Amino acid sequence: MGWLRKILAVLGILFGSLLILIYSITYHPDQAQPADVVCDPKAPLLKPDSKIKILVWNVQYLAGKKRVFWYDVPNGDGPDLGPSREEIEETLKKITDYIKAENPDVVLFQELHDGAKNTFGEDQLERILSQVGSTFPCKNEAFYWKAAFVPHPKILGRVGMKLATISKYKISDGIRHSLPLMPADPVSTQFNLKRAILQSDFPVEGGDKFTVLNTHLDAFSQGTDTMHRQVETIAGLLKELDLAGHYWVLGGDFNLLPPGFDRKSMHPNGAFFYSDEQEIKPLFDGWNSAVPFKILNGPEREKYYTHYTNDPAIGKPDRTIDYIFYSSNLKQTGYRVDQGEILWTVSDHFPMIGTYSLAR
Repeated sequence: MGWLRKILAVLGILFGSLLILIYSITYHPDQAQPADVVCDPKAPLLKPDSKIKILVWNVQYLAGKKRVFWYDVPNGDGPDLGPSREEIEETLKKITDYIKAENPDVVLFQELHDGAKNTFGEDQLERILSQVGSTFPCKNEAFYWKAAFVPHPKILGRVGMKLATISKYKISDGIRHSLPLMPADPVSTQFNLKRAILQSDFPVEGGDKFTVLNTHLDAFSQGTDTMHRQVETIAGLLKELDLAGHYWVLGGDFNLLPPGFDRKSMHPNGAFFYSDEQEIKPLFDGWNSAVPFKILNGPEREKYYTHYTNDPAIGKPDRTIDYIFYSSNLKQTGYRVDQGEILWTVSDHFPMIGTYSLAR
């Protein structure tokens, strides 16, 4: 039986080596860790009477709207794996031209690639900043998907996706908060997305602090409690900020329909990705939303739709899944979802623009 023990020992060594390899090529963030803040020392501070214009946008890794990606349809067999270089360049120009025209004070990006095989390994934040960086001297970023190789048959290469916040004003600190993971087997978990909240702290003249939270919650989590747990984590962070008396704005892609939204009104391909659990309701119940959920379910709801899926079976904007929430000590002086014609060609999400006053 000595030969059997030797075989088992070799198999054990090989299996252990494989686990070490998988761990070494994947991303393992802490529950909370410093984010990557870079800020010009000369960047100005917010003033106590500042009005802050915030742009929130899932830019779909600069891919444009000419593709149907494999994950865009319920059965996961969309024909495309990534955009062409020409499509990225075209989309980059549209995004940077839009930012220049809107001239926001702070921009919250979701779904920027950095080092990903299917977008030519580029750092897309740096591509954007190469065009608008002189206006935004401060940036904060954090990965929520990162691996040297993902063995999924539709990927088979390096991935890198991050949240990024850029600002005209000084960012003093940044924190990456991990969100609960979607249930999966131990090996798949290593390669899956590690969703997050990116916190950016802005000092205000006189000693106050303004906090901006940027997030992108899970998709494809049907049949699990992932979204409940992720919303609970966000709510806990908001309660801490409220107790500290800080000003704050939360924005991002929540991948959740408004409370009370009737999924039956959607095309089945769209309804497939959501539940009737109203997981986001605690945020609407506890804090100010840029648009109350009654309006998001009312006769004017279409003008607040933020998502325009790539699925050709749907072919039009049909849902709100991106939101801005803000603290009770702020005043919202403006908000819109920009569905302008050019933006139908940029991303599967429309940009949200809100303006917030520190002086009430």
